[in-house]
Order: sequence, then structure tokens, then C-alpha cells
Amino acid sequence: MDRKRLTITLKKELLLEIDKVVDGARIRNRSHAIEYLLSQTLSPKIKKAVILAGGRGIKMRPFTYEMPKTLIPVKNKPILEYTIELLKENNIREIHIVIGYLGEKIKSHFGNGSRFGVNISYTEERKENGTGTALLRAKDFINNKTFILLYGDTLIEIDLFDLIDFHQTHNGLTTMALTSCDKPYEFGVVRLHGNKIVKFTEKPEKGKRISHLINAGLFICDPQILNYIPKKGYSMLEKDVFPKLVEEGRLYGYLFEGQWFDVSTPEIYKEVLKEWNK
Repeated sequence: MDRKRLTITLKKELLLEIDKVVDGARIRNRSHAIEYLLSQTLSPKIKKAVILAGGRGIKMRPFTYEMPKTLIPVKNKPILEYTIELLKENNIREIHIVIGYLGEKIKSHFGNGSRFGVNISYTEERKENGTGTALLRAKDFINNKTFILLYGDTLIEIDLFDLIDFHQTHNGLTTMALTSCDKPYEFGVVRLHGNKIVKFTEKPEKGKRISHLINAGLFICDPQILNYIPKKGYSMLEKDVFPKLVEEGRLYGYLFEGQWFDVSTPEIYKEVLKEWNK
């Protein structure tokens, strides 16, 4: 992004407070710290989040015979409740959930969100049409605003404000949160050049190791992403949209170090019950 050089005079006490923000990694220097702190106050705020929670959770059977995967409990809370708490903690209170299989149970648990300090609305899919088509269902809620997109079956520990700041600092259309794992071939694998994603492959063949970095199922999206989704039929963000954004140089990757779990199998669920520290 374009920047202009400024000369400012500040009190020594204020400079000392600014310097405390500098850590040499996330905040590189005093100038970056001042820009970061100003952005907290002056940057356009992201107020909306879309959660995709319509999957049937076939791999999680027998748990999902009676409940949607997002309601499976982890330490006495449904998976989806941790996601809603994360959003609320970052002052993102306008939440739209795209539901499908057993979606009435999600609506029954969360209602309009008032019990959780947020405002929740819903769109229901009668059949699974892929993550792209599911996102398109939320077009009216998005209303041409930048928004956070999350997959409803993930547990994630991340600094959302820093992710938003990262997105606003770059010229990408979408920023994808990235983590690493031992079995990247089970997820969407990315290759980075700097902060830009230059290759995205959804569940590559086991022998083709592109990198250890994977899609963590959380994104900051400008509303123009909806223009990349076919208006009819089955559409996957991972296969139909993200590769196009890579070709155009409009998909960026944000690495984070917090805990992350894709609660997709009973084996992973057992690990989550032991390791999730929230």
C-alpha cells in the first residue's frame, strides 16, 4: 500500500508506551508500532462474520447421527460456541450461520445469539452444494462489506485483530489463516512467496508434498469474492475460487502459532478432548 513519510513530535512518556508494542517480529519498529496503534482506532472495522455449518459430518459418525458436527461438545461447550466466543471477544457481533443437516438443532441452541452477546441470523441449505455455494447464500447479509469467513467445525486460537490488520495492509482480495501439520495432504496445501500464496492444492496426493502449510478454515474476505462463485450448481471455494485468486495474485497467507484443530474424525476428536486448552 502507498505510504507517506511524516515527521511528528511526541512526549517521551508516550514514546515509551509505543516502544513496548515493538517485538521485532509482528511489530518490527517504532514506525510500524505507531501505524499499528493508529489502525486500531482509525481503520475501518470488520463487523460481520459468516460461519459455514451445513456439512453432514459423515466422517464423525456415529456422533453425527443425532447432532450436527458443530454441536459436538468439547469440554462442555459445542465446537461452534468457541467460534462465536472468539468473534465476540474481538467485537464482531453480527454473525450469519449457513446451516443444513440438522440445522434446526443449531438454531435451537444459539437462537438469535442474545444469550451469547451477539446477533445471529441464519440461511438454510436444503442440500449440500459446496462451500462456495453456501457462502453465496449469505450475500444479502454480507451487503458489500468486508467480512470474516469461518468453517464451523474448526477450533482455532488466533489474534483476529492482527489478522484483520494484516489483511488491510495488503492488496489481496482474501487473506487465509495458515497453520502447519504432519499430514498436509488431508487439507488444502499452500505454497507461499513472502506473504502471497502462489499455489493452492486441495487435498493433494499423499506422495506429492507441496509444503507443510495448510488452510486453517478462517479467512478475511472482501465482498468481491462472491463474484468468483458460480451462481448455479455445486461450487467449492477450495477448488473453484482459491486457485483463481492465486492466478490473479489476490490470495494472501497469514501464519499464526495458536492451537488449531479440524474436528473431522473420531480420532482427532479424542486428541481435541485431551489437548484443547480453552
